[in-house]
Amino acid sequence: MQIAVKPFRTLIFALTLAALGCHAQTPTQTAADGPGKLSPELVRRVEVMIRSHAPIPAGYVIQVGPRTKSEVPGFDKISVSFLSDGKSSKPTDFLISTDGNTLAQFSKFDISKDPKLLVSGDGRPARGGPANAPVLIVGFDDLECPYCAKMHEQLFPALTERYKDQIHIVYRDFPLDQHPWAMRAAIDTNCVGAKSATGYWNLVDYIHAHAADLGGAEKSLAKANEALDTLTRDEGKKQNLDADALNACIAKQDATAIKESIKLGESLGVDSTPALFINGEKVEGAQPVEDVYRMIDSALVASGQTPPPPPTKTPIQAQPQTPPATKPGN
Repeated sequence: MQIAVKPFRTLIFALTLAALGCHAQTPTQTAADGPGKLSPELVRRVEVMIRSHAPIPAGYVIQVGPRTKSEVPGFDKISVSFLSDGKSSKPTDFLISTDGNTLAQFSKFDISKDPKLLVSGDGRPARGGPANAPVLIVGFDDLECPYCAKMHEQLFPALTERYKDQIHIVYRDFPLDQHPWAMRAAIDTNCVGAKSATGYWNLVDYIHAHAADLGGAEKSLAKANEALDTLTRDEGKKQNLDADALNACIAKQDATAIKESIKLGESLGVDSTPALFINGEKVEGAQPVEDVYRMIDSALVASGQTPPPPPTKTPIQAQPQTPPATKPGN
């Protein structure tokens, strides 16, 4: 368990108006409660400090609870709530030094869980080593994103050549709203991927390599969609998939799984593509391949594995200056 104590002046205050929504009224201790009560003068200093660092409306009553024991040496804990129209906000904990001269907050981070479990590769077509490989790389991908295509072309061949069975690579879908055929591409590739990992990656490889050509010179959405469906059917034939079932999947265009993937990405802070998670460590945008090597090597060492020797030749570089594609408004 890691604890970071923040000086009050550097606090990015959580008690904004958005956090002051109405809650069921919570009994709040005041300075008159219990043996750990604060003096009225100290309560006043706490209130003035809070109002000077956050946009608290004058009509909100600040309620300061008594001192209680904290886990941070030299500091006690106090709870602060805000009362308005008879309803109280959820209490927020602060630290107050035992001499009463410093107000602070602390952030506590739970590092007890393996970060590799942050995002799973289960149920997704995979490349590289087996599912139990020491390093799991999960990419959130948009098949219409040119920066994803560049990363896909340059980075992953270098990784699979260097690490072979030590890495397990999967993609999760994150089609962006500004890319009109990206959702259809995700659905169509998943129609194949549900039955053939090889077929899925063949499609992903081809679409990323030829995305600029889809839709023709006029960039017609109808032509792009038609081309995607044709590519999907052709790959299905190559993989001997049931043609009727594949056609039904293409025609249905069920986006449920894709939307769940987007929701998962957003919950992990993904708002642009490409985005990678290397045993849970997030990497956004196109990065120099040496930096990605370093992160994978670190994950291997943490797993008790020995990384490959350093490359003897200069590896292919991803383009670090290329900005990631982002959702509108980001």
